[in-house]
Amino acid sequence: MTNSLRIDRSRRILLVDCDAFYVQVARLEDPEGAGRADLLIVGGSPEGRGVVSSASYEARRYGVRSAMPTAHALRLCPDALVVPVPRAACTARSAEVRAVLERVAPVVEAASIDEFYLDLTGTEAIYPGQSLAEIGESIRKLVLEESGIGVSIGGGTQRVIAKLAVELAKPGGVHIVPAGSEATFMRRFKLAEIPGVGPVMAERLRSRGLEMVDDALPHSEEGLRSWLGDAAGKSLYQKIRGYDPTPVTPRSPARSISREETFPYDIDEDSELEAQLLRLVVRATSELRNGGLIARTITVRVRDMDFRRRQASLTLDEGVRSERVVYQRAVELLSGLRRRRHIPVRLVGVSLSQLEAEGIGSEQLGLFDQGAGAGEGIADRRLETSRDRELSRAVDRLRARFGTEAIVPAGLIDRRTRSSRTSSRREEE
Repeated sequence: MTNSLRIDRSRRILLVDCDAFYVQVARLEDPEGAGRADLLIVGGSPEGRGVVSSASYEARRYGVRSAMPTAHALRLCPDALVVPVPRAACTARSAEVRAVLERVAPVVEAASIDEFYLDLTGTEAIYPGQSLAEIGESIRKLVLEESGIGVSIGGGTQRVIAKLAVELAKPGGVHIVPAGSEATFMRRFKLAEIPGVGPVMAERLRSRGLEMVDDALPHSEEGLRSWLGDAAGKSLYQKIRGYDPTPVTPRSPARSISREETFPYDIDEDSELEAQLLRLVVRATSELRNGGLIARTITVRVRDMDFRRRQASLTLDEGVRSERVVYQRAVELLSGLRRRRHIPVRLVGVSLSQLEAEGIGSEQLGLFDQGAGAGEGIADRRLETSRDRELSRAVDRLRARFGTEAIVPAGLIDRRTRSSRTSSRREEE
């Protein structure tokens, strides 16, 4: 190993992975339903719409995997119970897990809603006489006790080592790779299993006869770079030797906030699509404000009944956070998509991006402030007022105290009332 790949053996990195996170949360939220189902699929609908977000370990034995169409998952495991993703509960439980971890580690990085890297380097005085495996086990028990979420923990001197080790720890275990054995540890893996090696890269490597880490080790960094490009070749050369200089840092602000919904039936009525869009905007803007953020770009996505995906975006002159303004712009974008292709829709989504911390570049705006929007040719009118922002803060306080359903837009109440009446008429018939 060259000096440039000399591994710092003093580093102590852990990856805490919440086992089948969506499944755990669904069971905690509905102990009498999802909680009693061994064969559980979270994501999509019982009619087979949508995709799998997570599946219980029992369902995985039938071949069910995340990102698989729910319809296909039900063909593999027809006795499974299918439930929607409990998104609000998942966000809350993830925050609980992170709060526990931030008490036991000086640096915590949320890699995703259910994965957290910890850097325990230099904490020997805090954990005197304890090995990294012992620390990991105590953390695992503490997280379960205080959040109700079971986790697996992998660890070592490098992020890539911790990432691969946690897969060996699942479910509910701890696997630590001793310092100095990184290169030996890596030799058990397929190249396709290494973080950062996607299906396309894996196929390119297979075409050259490289499938296992051992197959790639004889090749020089220059050779890998020539096949894969400079960045990918260098990264692979380092990782197959157990070297990953990426530091653990507190997570940077989210790049975007997205919400989407796959319907149990195709929707062709514009008013119904707008009601579904409003529901997503309520959730997205609530998360935006909870994070102390504002957004400048609004994107609306649809997937038509023939699975064609389309989207339209609008960038505002100023960042916004209120349901009213975001929903107005989102409806305009949706209307434009519908004018260009008016057929039944199976999915609608909204995304907020170009996020900034609230107060950065967000001057107080009056009711009649105007500007030029950058997307879809829609004029940037009616930006947020101080009343919009005060109302949003008041609504957030009420929802925090009385629950997310305590305050809902009138459009959603009207939709619920009409749905209830429709259901009643069907039952009478």
